[in-house]
Amino acid sequence: MPRFYFDVREGTRFIPDADGLEFESLDAAEHAAAEAAAEIGRDRLPKSDARDITIEVKNEHRQRVLTVTITMAIHRVDPEPLPPRA
Repeated sequence: MPRFYFDVREGTRFIPDADGLEFESLDAAEHAAAEAAAEIGRDRLPKSDARDITIEVKNEHRQRVLTVTITMAIHRVDPEPLPPRA
């Protein structure tokens, strides 16, 4: 089975995957990367200054084959709306 490496970028922080994981196909690795990015984003984005979590998936030759990015954007309305009149 092919081995894929999931390097994680969280803002300016980079966490390389030294071990990798085996998946039956690139589609299976893509699905796992999307789930991992969503889980990392759910845990870290609301608590951190970073607004993007990116997982770079590399093949057994350490060549990038896909990228998954989760972004959190917050847009406040300014000025804040007035309450409705009674």
